[in-house]
Amino acid sequence: MSSEPLISQANDVAGETTPAQPNRPRTSPSLRMAIVIFAGIGVIAIVVVAFILIKKGADKPSTVPAEGASQKPAVTVASVTSKEVDRQLRLPGELRAYQDVALYPKVQGFVESINVDRGSVVKRGQLLVQMRAPELTSRTNEAAARVSASQQQRLETESRVQSIREQIAEAQAKLTADEGTYKRLKSASATPGVVAENDVDVARGVVEADRARVRALEENEKAAKAVVQSQVQNEKATREAAVSVRDIEAYLRITAPFDGVITERNVDKGSLAGPTGGPSSPPMLRLQQISRLRLVVAVPETDVAGVSSGTRINFTVPAYPGETFGGVLERISHTLDTKTRTMPVELDVINDSARLKPGMFPEVLWPARRPQPSLFVPATAVATTTEKTFVIRIRNGVAEWVDVKRGVSVGDLVEVFGDLQENDQIAVRGTDELRSGTAVTTKEPSPPQKSP
Repeated sequence: MSSEPLISQANDVAGETTPAQPNRPRTSPSLRMAIVIFAGIGVIAIVVVAFILIKKGADKPSTVPAEGASQKPAVTVASVTSKEVDRQLRLPGELRAYQDVALYPKVQGFVESINVDRGSVVKRGQLLVQMRAPELTSRTNEAAARVSASQQQRLETESRVQSIREQIAEAQAKLTADEGTYKRLKSASATPGVVAENDVDVARGVVEADRARVRALEENEKAAKAVVQSQVQNEKATREAAVSVRDIEAYLRITAPFDGVITERNVDKGSLAGPTGGPSSPPMLRLQQISRLRLVVAVPETDVAGVSSGTRINFTVPAYPGETFGGVLERISHTLDTKTRTMPVELDVINDSARLKPGMFPEVLWPARRPQPSLFVPATAVATTTEKTFVIRIRNGVAEWVDVKRGVSVGDLVEVFGDLQENDQIAVRGTDELRSGTAVTTKEPSPPQKSP
């Protein structure tokens, strides 16, 4: 088929009047559109590649050093400073009663009367509970009866001793009279016929009988005195036994050992109470001294060096927000808890107003001080790797790594411990990219810009 009718038809549709050119092929519109699109994409790709190459060429540093430039890296340095560490830690504490006792009866008995209840304020020596034990009453009466009986026996024996003494006195008087009669008769018998010899013998026998009676009475007196001594000892023993029973009976009176407040009551009138049966056995009463409290604080191991007795320390409690209380450090345990690595200390807190209560958990404003000045460096100067923590000291233009341990932070500075001295020059930016032994040049940090 000839192409002329097609071209003529296309021209007629487009409204064109261009005359047909025989024997010349024509390109379709879709093919021309594709060619234009591919050409545009190619131009865009060329532009992008050129832009990337230009950008890389601009970012690539010149390998030719400037004339007179130094090959050593420049390092910004700062001086190691020494200053006192004086800061406040907020540590938890616990308020406890200065004295805290659980009151148990020493002997078993019934509560006859109880004069206090929970919250009662008591004075030292005040009667709290009166108990009654019938068996102790009978033992007391029995002991008193034994004391009375032993005393009566002693008095009877002493009376017997007195009677023997009187008999001895009579016997000695009779002996003296009979001896006088015997002496006179014996003297008269020297004259024959005046006194019969038999009368002299009778008088001598009477004297000997009197002497024997005196000796017998004296032996009886010694025996009676020995009995008296024995009865005195027996009476003393019975009296001591009676006192012991009365002392035990005195345990039925429960009195306050010090001024305080009753914080627990577990018995009523008529209750049967006795000595404690174990740690879980509840006491009759619990008495606490709250006019003076103990504040127990656990100080961390890192801050125990600054602890000293007599320091006044402030604290707050949730019950009185915005109000500050104070106590004086009085007791230091001088040993650390192996589990918490803290050292318990105690403060004495005067609590005359009784506003503070045992069991409160205050927040203690603990003054943490070092016993001597510490060294500080900028926080950015401390570099930490998987192997060590260090700062870079610049000495004679050479970098060297110095191992350190971090302490507390104060503003932009951090406390360090290591082989450093005050005024040593260190790199402000610690990094393991700057190797030890590298020669460097130093420069001072730029002064901070003042805000307008």
